[in-house]
Amino acid sequence: MSGPVASGAAGRPDAFGARLEEAMAARGPLCVGVDPHPSLLSAWDLPADVTGLERFALTATEALAEHVAVLKPQSAFFESHGARGIAVLERVLDTARQAGALVLLDVKRGDIGSTMAAYAAAYLADGAPLAADAITVSPYLGFGSLEPALSQARRTGRGVFVLARTSNPEGHAVQGATAAGDGTVAQSVVDAAAERNAGAEPLGDVGVVVGATVKPGEVRLDGLNGPVLAPGFGAQGATARDLRRVFGPELGAVLPASSRDVLRHGPSPLALRTAVRRTRDELAAVVETARSL
Repeated sequence: MSGPVASGAAGRPDAFGARLEEAMAARGPLCVGVDPHPSLLSAWDLPADVTGLERFALTATEALAEHVAVLKPQSAFFESHGARGIAVLERVLDTARQAGALVLLDVKRGDIGSTMAAYAAAYLADGAPLAADAITVSPYLGFGSLEPALSQARRTGRGVFVLARTSNPEGHAVQGATAAGDGTVAQSVVDAAAERNAGAEPLGDVGVVVGATVKPGEVRLDGLNGPVLAPGFGAQGATARDLRRVFGPELGAVLPASSRDVLRHGPSPLALRTAVRRTRDELAAVVETARSL
């Protein structure tokens, strides 16, 4: 049996890794979540129903999608409203694409066999109503269980972000456990992603999720050759300086994610855009400083 094939082929301009690097260079290193949490709907003086969901999600998307590299809708908040909520999610995906943002759909899917293949077809296949540029996936049924999603993403020029060391405190019990052989479970996930990215230029399509609130050195990212989604920035407590402390020389491939810290400035589109520009400029300055060291 042959080994894993690099997911981002050199010279392929439509591969996710290449598109992500281009977007981050043009728009700055920032991923903003579209999380229609009931508390945010209330803060925007919107009802906690599908009409409130629609106004919230489309206002945020229309205000932000032209100004960020990546927009990250949280699927669960749309799914909770049934078919009408999914219809709103489809509109968010389309609106973001038209504005030039890459869309990372936060679904955290993880299953086996034909079920994982069905998830891959739903989110990563050309022409699928919910197709995104990339999705989040969970490897905790075994990294190999992700093969249908990894293969589908490679065929269609899309990406995946694999949960490795997440920012929630409960994750450490599993992710920080010692894996078979050396290192932690989280490190084994990063190493498996690195195998998929071997030889990819300029950046592989298999990213990992590592929280901005973890301790420096918990996971080694120097061989990943892929992007790092870093939740925990902003409302969860991590600052731009923390990003440099946690990720060090690898900061250039890190995509900090912020949701509540930006969305709390709504419903004014101008206030949302101002918050994004301020955050984006702060992050860009930290990345530039890290590169000059």
